[in-house]
Amino acid sequence: MSPTKSTKSKADSPLFAWPNERYSGVLLHPTALPGSTGIGTLGAEAVRFVDFLADSGFSLWQTCPLGPTGYGDSPYQCLSAFAGNPYLVDLDELIRLGLLYEDEVESSRTDPGGAVDYGALWHLRPHLLHLASERIAGVQDRVEDEYGSVQDFEKEQASWLEPYALFRALKEHFDSEPWYEWPEDYRAYERATEQPLDPKIQASVDEHKFTQYLFFGQWKKLRNYAASKGVRFIGDIPIFVALDGADAWQHPEFFQLDQKLQPLAVAGVPPDYFSETGQLWGNPLYDWKALKKDNYRWWMDRFRLNFELFDLVRIDHFRGFEAAYRIPADAEDARNGEWEKGPGLSFFKELQKNFPEPRVILEDLGVITPEVDRLRQATGLPGMSVLHFAFDNPSNVYLPHNLQPCTVLYPGSHDNDTTVGWYESEDEAVRDYVRRYLRVSGEEIAWDFIRAGYQSVANLFVVPFQDLLSLGTEARFNTPGTAVGNWSWRASPEMVDRVHGESSDYLKELSSLYNRNTSPKQ
Repeated sequence: MSPTKSTKSKADSPLFAWPNERYSGVLLHPTALPGSTGIGTLGAEAVRFVDFLADSGFSLWQTCPLGPTGYGDSPYQCLSAFAGNPYLVDLDELIRLGLLYEDEVESSRTDPGGAVDYGALWHLRPHLLHLASERIAGVQDRVEDEYGSVQDFEKEQASWLEPYALFRALKEHFDSEPWYEWPEDYRAYERATEQPLDPKIQASVDEHKFTQYLFFGQWKKLRNYAASKGVRFIGDIPIFVALDGADAWQHPEFFQLDQKLQPLAVAGVPPDYFSETGQLWGNPLYDWKALKKDNYRWWMDRFRLNFELFDLVRIDHFRGFEAAYRIPADAEDARNGEWEKGPGLSFFKELQKNFPEPRVILEDLGVITPEVDRLRQATGLPGMSVLHFAFDNPSNVYLPHNLQPCTVLYPGSHDNDTTVGWYESEDEAVRDYVRRYLRVSGEEIAWDFIRAGYQSVANLFVVPFQDLLSLGTEARFNTPGTAVGNWSWRASPEMVDRVHGESSDYLKELSSLYNRNTSPKQ
């Protein structure tokens, strides 16, 4: 595939000046960590992974979005743009703190490297978190010594925490129906707050707030440990939010919804490398005029929280800020959409006003027009390049000799096959070009791409964890345009041990050889 990015041109007075230091990192979503409770969490295995990163000379750990997932289990279709995923709360930590007992968790124990079974989590995890929330009174001092004041957390995060917790409680009460099908008195957040709450609903609200306290407490603890080891985090902000989520329910005025709160049109992408019929995401589109009138306050609050959680933040689908693909709400696929203008540079000027030196990465992959490229250059923020898309002709902008320093380079992203899987599926002309370009046999193609990434001029190089193990298509994390079989791959403890024991010294040498020893400042 040949990317359609335009030829680079000089940007006038970019808004942000990105640093020139060279970093390297690993892409692995925490759900893909090993662990004995059915999914990767923020507990001991996350700490062990930080140790691997530090011992291997990596200074960055990139995740996918950490929000609570809904139908389809995608971290890019979260129930909130602010909340954390309750599945990531480490149950063993709760046992240690006296919030749970081992015999209660025993039924959740699984193969520590087995695929995530989201259906089982949906049935088992809420009950355990309910038990933990009921026991906080008896061990509150012990828990707060670990994670900080419950009261302070709820006060600091009240602007999104209260609406999110009420949304989740009402959704449970109304049998998981989408909010726009709830009784009329509850379809709008402001009106819902005026209704008397059943004691059971209020208890559920309190439980969801406490679960968020646990998530944020465990995340802060992990992040502090990583910082002590010289490892920083790259977070991920999906540009769009889920229609059936707390954000659209709390702020319908910021989205293109009709009087019945149904979307006038939905987001997606046209036919491309990943899908002949395009991708019909179904997210509501923003009313950018309403957001701009409010000085993009909702977005600035979103950035503020993400800058508290992460050291760098990747904005997914950056091209939507220039123009988003607008698909009729009743369309069966994404072939008949049209491009609708976004907020453009005015949005990033407001970002600069609120955060003069943000560490932001722009995901600018896919069909990128000259207008999108000019917008990225005007911001001064780095875009992304993917080696899997590079090897069709010498002028391809993703080839290492055509890269710019203000770039984040990946062999492939979470949406790509592994490098081994990609190489095996490509035609011989592409494989031949790869071998001749890199001067390799192709027998260790994942490591050939890793070396090329370290050597490149791109300031940031991030490798998917699967490539460090030369895994094939069986380890692919997501296939865009497909509804099942995604987000469930996990590393086994043996995989982490093997790459730590066999490759850490070599990876550290690559960092030293190609000057990727620095760690971004907080």
